Amino acid sequence: MTEIKPIKTEADYDAALAEIATLMDAELGTPEGDRLDVLVTLVEAYEAKHWRIDPPDPIAAIKLRMEQRGLTRHDLEKVLGSKSRVSEVLNRKRPLTLEMIRRLHARWGIPAESLIQPTTRRKRIRQKAARAA
Repeated sequence: MTEIKPIKTEADYDAALAEIATLMDAELGTPEGDRLDVLVTLVEAYEAKHWRIDPPDPIAAIKLRMEQRGLTRHDLEKVLGSKSRVSEVLNRKRPLTLEMIRRLHARWGIPAESLIQPTTRRKRIRQKAARAA
């Protein structure tokens, strides 16, 4: 086996993935299993640095959770308060409050990191303002 080294290039990354594929059946606690563990850690670090995935827009996260669990707007009313509030939030006319974020996180398990992101509409407004300046 070759020496394990940091993944710095796409070629290093591809080579690490190829080696991981050959080690997938390695048993824990063996030299091959340890090598697999180290290579996976290196690949994850490289991917986090080079292909970071931003959390989804809060409204997209809410809609995704609703779809995943077969929830309706009525179910969302129980969390956010009223039919009109749900409509305003889903149509991006009202931002989520801290209390709404807490309830969505606690009751529906939506990651708080996703819920605290600005909505897409706000991002576009800020981007337009920055370009105009």
